[in-house]
Amino acid sequence: MRNRLRTTIIAGVAAAVVAVGLSFSVQPVEGQQGYQAPRTADGMPDLNGIWQAVSSAHYDIEPHAARFGPVVEMAAHGAIPGGLGIVEGGEIPYRPEARATQQENLQYWMERDPAIKCYMPGVPRATYMPYPFQLVQTPEYVLLAYEFASASRIVYMDRPDFEAPVDAWMGHNIGRWEGETLVIDVTAQMPDTWLDQSGNHHSNSIHVEERYTALSENHIMYEATITDPETYTRPWTISLPLYRRIDENMQLLEFKCVEFAEELMYGHLRKDPDLTPSFRASGYGSDRQVVLEPPQ
Repeated sequence: MRNRLRTTIIAGVAAAVVAVGLSFSVQPVEGQQGYQAPRTADGMPDLNGIWQAVSSAHYDIEPHAARFGPVVEMAAHGAIPGGLGIVEGGEIPYRPEARATQQENLQYWMERDPAIKCYMPGVPRATYMPYPFQLVQTPEYVLLAYEFASASRIVYMDRPDFEAPVDAWMGHNIGRWEGETLVIDVTAQMPDTWLDQSGNHHSNSIHVEERYTALSENHIMYEATITDPETYTRPWTISLPLYRRIDENMQLLEFKCVEFAEELMYGHLRKDPDLTPSFRASGYGSDRQVVLEPPQ
């Protein structure tokens, strides 16, 4: 009798799970079916606001398990969380030699990652770093201002034939509207930027087509198709949602990371580079103390 009751309960739970799954499968996600954003004065979708990705993609855009971080003393606080990845199909279609470079980059990422040295992160990496960014629209331009390294880029909306004068860390940005979607073609990027902390890289032939589509008042679907025949065997796409920051008095704050990177980059230029002071931190919030310790 007890086994029969248990079987009946299990069957009922399984049926409920299937039913819930089917109900979810036929219900459209909010905003994906015909959502239209409010309009600006010139009649375009209004995407103005401060946005942020909530994702582990800045660690690794491919699916990855949790792993040790670079500082063992930080234990769990310094560990890297796992992530499902944001690459469509799961894997970047690297050429074999480019994949080998990525694996080597991963092994030495603390020495090689340009963002550790406070270089501007490039596109698309700037979008899914764990910092907010602000989007400001006008009929002629779209300004994207990022908290990390005070990076920014100007998107030219009315100059489709404007050619890049030089390569730049945040690229050359030409925009257009396709219905509800803001499309930005990004070219002329520096080859030194990475796509994440795991050494995923590109060459100076990279072309990124970004697509920003409002799903609701507070959600944007971000997609970026990346083409770089020197590094990848075919174009490939990443996608993830962006969330509007609705915090009271929300604003971009300063994260001028140069001062945090100076010791790493220029410490060897001291007259005696072995006499490198270390910093010991303790406590949190208003009780946090940082003590400068002389070299041993």
